[in-house]
Amino acid sequence: MCNPITRSDDDRARQSGGSERTDTADADVDVADAPPPPDPGGLPVLGNVHELASDALGFYERRSAEYGGIVRYDVFGTESYLVTDPGAIGRILVEDHDRFVKGEMPREQLGGLLGDGLFLAEGEAWREQRTAIRSAFFRERVAAYGDSMVEHAREAVDSWGDGAVVDVHAASTEYAFAVLAESLLGSDIEGERETVRAAAEAITDRFDMSRPTSFLPEWLPTPANRRYRRRLGALRATIRDLVTERRAAGPPADPSAADDLLGTLVAAAKLGALDDEELVDNAVTFLFAGHETSALGLTYALYCLARRPAFQDRIRSEIAPLHGDPTPADLRECPALTAAVDEALRLYPPVHSFFREPTEPIALGEYRIPSGVVLTLAPWSVHRDGRWWNAPETYRPERWLRETEDGGVVHGDDRSGPAVGEHPEHAFFPFGGGPRHCIGMRFARQELRLAVATILRRVRLEPVTEELSLQASANTRPDGPVHVRILTRDEPSDPESLDQDEPSKTSW
Repeated sequence: MCNPITRSDDDRARQSGGSERTDTADADVDVADAPPPPDPGGLPVLGNVHELASDALGFYERRSAEYGGIVRYDVFGTESYLVTDPGAIGRILVEDHDRFVKGEMPREQLGGLLGDGLFLAEGEAWREQRTAIRSAFFRERVAAYGDSMVEHAREAVDSWGDGAVVDVHAASTEYAFAVLAESLLGSDIEGERETVRAAAEAITDRFDMSRPTSFLPEWLPTPANRRYRRRLGALRATIRDLVTERRAAGPPADPSAADDLLGTLVAAAKLGALDDEELVDNAVTFLFAGHETSALGLTYALYCLARRPAFQDRIRSEIAPLHGDPTPADLRECPALTAAVDEALRLYPPVHSFFREPTEPIALGEYRIPSGVVLTLAPWSVHRDGRWWNAPETYRPERWLRETEDGGVVHGDDRSGPAVGEHPEHAFFPFGGGPRHCIGMRFARQELRLAVATILRRVRLEPVTEELSLQASANTRPDGPVHVRILTRDEPSDPESLDQDEPSKTSW
């Protein structure tokens, strides 16, 4: 962790919805007596597909603002409920997590991509896989990846010339792939970059919510679906070849002794904890979970900081006393750096939606939710809700910081702040929550902070792309390049021209 907090990421993920519960998450309401949530309706057959295709992120925000924390919508007849109340989200992810599963919709949509890997597995199969894999994400193992994260960030920034205009989305994608290739899947995957790129492009097209066909089953022979199946098949074949090579080299007897995630998976399969298909499924899962979302998180952090030169300077002052580039241990003393990354994840969460399905009828607050429906938990809407955040659409990393009695500064997680206490905990959940929170959360948080710190030690960032255009696909992606200008000269920032939103004091 890069802030001096007293609880670990895993501890926070297991916490309930914070000290402030909301009315729409009352577990004592009788299910039989509770009314259904609001149902604004939609078109025959299509339901709300046309609204989602027009602007999915805006649809979530509008429906939540107009109808509250739980509201119905429909997708080609599939009964769905948008959930944006933090208390209800805490119940679903944490308190009553055993009453919810990922459900049929994610499996129908993502089964061809992720198979029976950790993301979609349920019950005992999920527990066995998580136990087999978790050693790759222990704190000590993640810290050992720090050198690779810094080295690849240094190589990237050293290739940028003074005054160059860089597409930070493209650069962040290259960076995240290089880190993943070395740290988690072994350098073997580096030679298959084009196969991975082609598959990632096909996945983005397949799940682009601006296309109504993205809501249809994968087996329908649309051009996007055919391309998706072909490129995904090539990727899975590549991973099977890598597994064969690892087995020929002799995996360790104990998964915890492996050097990377692929070695952990191969060793776990040898012990019978995974079968061969689950091994490949998990390799694909982590390739995209660890590659796409980290790249997007770094993209948004750099874009936001380019527009806040004074906060760039604050981070530089924070890391200036370090001896060289930062290490994972150094990050504990970097609350401003942590705040910069967390605020980017709040404003632009790479995962815009999580999905669950209740296994039995359940009352969420005043409403009755039937079993077997799709629950859409939307970080995009919750993170931008004015009930929980002041100036929610403004990038203000100061909101995460607190002054101590001795005049120091800590990240808000160290005491009452937006992630706990004053605001419900699940007003911020970019990595999900509860037992099924993202297993790679610690890896991703470390990667983003080390990359930002390494870059800002060397260059200043100025905005070129003024407004982001986003598309809701499998993740929240920029709909085009995200350009910033690189300045390697040591010249002062100009807060008057570029940082006019700089608050004079902490603003919530």
